[in-house]
Amino acid sequence: MAWNEPGNSNNKDPWGNKGGKDQGPPDLDEIYNDTMKKIRKAFGGKGGDGSPSGKSGGGFSSSGLILVAVILAAVWAYLGFATIKEAERGVVLRFGQFHGVIEPGLQWQPAFIDDVIPVNVESISSLTSSGKMLTKDENVVLVEMEVQYRIENPRNFLFSVTDPIYSLRQATDSALRYVVGHSSMDAVLTTGREEVRQATWQQLEDTITKYNLGLQVVDVNFLAVRPPEQVKPAFDDAIAAQEDENRYIQEAQAYAKAREPQARGVVRRMEEEAKAYRSRVVLEARGEVARFEKLLPEYEAAPKVTRQRLYLDAMEDVYSKTTKVLLDTEGSGNMIYLPLDKIMEKQKQSQDETADDNQTPASGQYSPPVTQLPNSSRGSGIRESSRFSGGR
Repeated sequence: MAWNEPGNSNNKDPWGNKGGKDQGPPDLDEIYNDTMKKIRKAFGGKGGDGSPSGKSGGGFSSSGLILVAVILAAVWAYLGFATIKEAERGVVLRFGQFHGVIEPGLQWQPAFIDDVIPVNVESISSLTSSGKMLTKDENVVLVEMEVQYRIENPRNFLFSVTDPIYSLRQATDSALRYVVGHSSMDAVLTTGREEVRQATWQQLEDTITKYNLGLQVVDVNFLAVRPPEQVKPAFDDAIAAQEDENRYIQEAQAYAKAREPQARGVVRRMEEEAKAYRSRVVLEARGEVARFEKLLPEYEAAPKVTRQRLYLDAMEDVYSKTTKVLLDTEGSGNMIYLPLDKIMEKQKQSQDETADDNQTPASGQYSPPVTQLPNSSRGSGIRESSRFSGGR
């Protein structure tokens, strides 16, 4: 079956011809005239052939023109509304030139006249700067630093420089190299990291202020600072030694803080004891002076009796501190041993036995044992009057 047979259901061409009739493409003028007729009818026209003379149709009516104007005005007004988010600020360009900055909310700007560019001023972004840098003492360190920033001035951010983020990156690298170049390697790696960070931050802020980047640096942090791989083990040992030094210093300070109050307490106690000893010695001396002052008139009145009494008092004090006494009897050449501890023990036992009967042992009731010792070849010993019986 051929494609041009009348009975074939697919016997159609792109121009809509049927029945095997080949009329060619449609006339464009006819299509235009048909379209204009439909538009005129839709807006109240009478329809026509679309000729310029208007003899075949009535053209657009005044009400149709007003309706078209109203629709266009509504579309233009609708296109002028823009919503600025809470974290954004809108930069308004009027005919391509900066006009102003609008606040968050629903704003209206004339469409096709003003162009609004929203800029987020609250979100915090970050960039990283790193590289090998030379220190003041001519050592190479690998430094990596992170800078956190946000947009502070939308106008300066958009129009001051071509690429503010790239400019910030370059300023960070320049400030970091400047500060590291004026610091020693030990300061950058260990003790001076905070000083280097603060100095880099200050240098960076001074730079971006001069260029009006419209950016604010929120924070600057060291990500990694390390020596080259060839000398890294030696620097690790040095850092470990410094950490041990700091730990020992802190332990010593803690020990000093713990011992200092104790030492102060000991000093205070010794001072108080010294003051008490001084007071006691002074009072005892004053008491002795007062006793001798009272004893002097008695001695002047009866010297012999006073000397004898003082002698007996002294012997009583001496014998009260010993438990054994040796007596040398006059002329016999024998030594008498008096066990005072045994005597006192027996006396205490006898007192305990008679305590229930409320009886007091009479004087001389107990006769202590007497042990005679052979005469010493040297004749030495403690001599006392035979009348002495362990008391006055």
